[in-house]
Amino acid sequence: MKIEVNSPPVSLLPVDQGAKKVSTGSLVNAQISTEDRTTLQTDTQSVKSLTTQALKTSEVRQDKVDSLSQAVKSGEYKVDSTETANALINSEEV
Repeated sequence: MKIEVNSPPVSLLPVDQGAKKVSTGSLVNAQISTEDRTTLQTDTQSVKSLTTQALKTSEVRQDKVDSLSQAVKSGEYKVDSTETANALINSEEV
């Protein structure tokens, strides 16, 4: 997705607010309350805050890794080969 930085603000874009004819023959206002809207925050503080938050998130769930590691070391972790094979067969390609 490309964002044009030099494009005019949305508030300056022309909006057709005239009446529209519908299949029943009656006129309705062109602005309907069900239209989608998106607001993009581009201020530096928001960007810095979101970047900091994203960088704090660990991709590795260390508690899960430690638990599984301990189970493997102690011999408690058992793999069901049939279950593993079925999961491989039933998995969708990514």
